[in-house]
Amino acid sequence: MHVFVTGGTGLVGSAVVAELLGHGHTVSVLARSDASALVAEKAGAEAVRGNIAELDVLRAGAARADGVIHLAFSNDFSSAEAVARSVAEESAAIAALGEALVGSDRPFVTVSGTPWVSGRLSTEADPAPTDGPVGGRGRAVTAALELASRGVRSSAVRLPRTVHNEGDGGFAGLLTRIARQTGVSGYPGDGAQRWPAVHALDAAVLFRLALEQAPAGTAWHAVADEGDAVRDIAAVIGRRLGLPVESVAEETFGPLGPIFAADQPSSSVHTREALGWEPKHPSLLEDLENIQS
Repeated sequence: MHVFVTGGTGLVGSAVVAELLGHGHTVSVLARSDASALVAEKAGAEAVRGNIAELDVLRAGAARADGVIHLAFSNDFSSAEAVARSVAEESAAIAALGEALVGSDRPFVTVSGTPWVSGRLSTEADPAPTDGPVGGRGRAVTAALELASRGVRSSAVRLPRTVHNEGDGGFAGLLTRIARQTGVSGYPGDGAQRWPAVHALDAAVLFRLALEQAPAGTAWHAVADEGDAVRDIAAVIGRRLGLPVESVAEETFGPLGPIFAADQPSSSVHTREALGWEPKHPSLLEDLENIQS
């Protein structure tokens, strides 16, 4: 099928585009700059110039595709206001893409985060989180899943706190950048809180499987590692960078501090059984060994 992908040149998106092309699909990628367009074209995809704030471009891209995978997000976590703007922009984009697909029975794969549930692993049956700094993403994706009743084969792939490749990406990548800036490989609290993780190449396979197979209105977990203790993640980062490893104030991590401090392990048992997804690439702690000092 021909697939329209937003966010197709980022860490996850580039892996998704390669996965789709490698399995016989054709791809058009939303490209907000000449550099992004070049990346998309070098990968073998068609570049569609525009950004996720240009809703007419999104509607047109969706209308001429056999399916849509939405991955674009500004990832500006510099302040609470910046996060809120990013969430609002993405929510409008998801609504526009979904409306363009109403009545078509075509697949629409969106992305959100794995939920956190006190005292246990979260599962695919748990609702998406709708509170906290990025709760709006959960509300937007929930609305997209409800389009199942309007003739859209919508599904959501929930990504864990860290999607990694070659030692970079996700919350662990942010920990690494903050460690370089502050000279300390820090973690909030006692560091016992657990973060789930997945390699970007394994996540890409799940996006393809959801596009091809997922029933309407379903959520899936791209979780390879159910939960690594944050202090263990920080320990590898500190060793690779030659920095001390210690607890630091939650405020060190800016508006994401409350999320960084939360224990949020997650399961993908149902996803593996129902879609036949099986992660094959290095775990987070193994992949962090690629960090260069």
